[in-house]
Amino acid sequence: MLWFANGAGLLLALAIIAIGTGYIASPTTMMRSFGLPLPEDGPNVAWWLRLKGVRDIVAGLLVLAFMMWGAEREAGIVLLIEAMIPVGDMLLILAAKGSTKSAFGIHGLTAVIMVLVAIPMMIGAH
Repeated sequence: MLWFANGAGLLLALAIIAIGTGYIASPTTMMRSFGLPLPEDGPNVAWWLRLKGVRDIVAGLLVLAFMMWGAEREAGIVLLIEAMIPVGDMLLILAAKGSTKSAFGIHGLTAVIMVLVAIPMMIGAH
């Protein structure tokens, strides 16, 4: 079962990095699926959206770094803590009366998957 958690953790880390890369490459396109309306148009909007991309890439690299150096338990702890990011996103979208479908279907589901992957990594490590 631990091999499954490790594989899922790897996929989660790569997915977070891919999402972050998407925000850097095409921020307004990526924002459309986030669950909130696009911010007011202006010359700096794309740069503000790219900030999310940088943070997503770093969050994914952090998980990968712990996994690469054999720190399964610590990688699980990082994933568990990082699950607060999609929970926060979900709560902010709901508070802003954004897309309930995106809030629960993207962000809520992501948080649940992260927690379900983190737990076996934390308890299955030596």
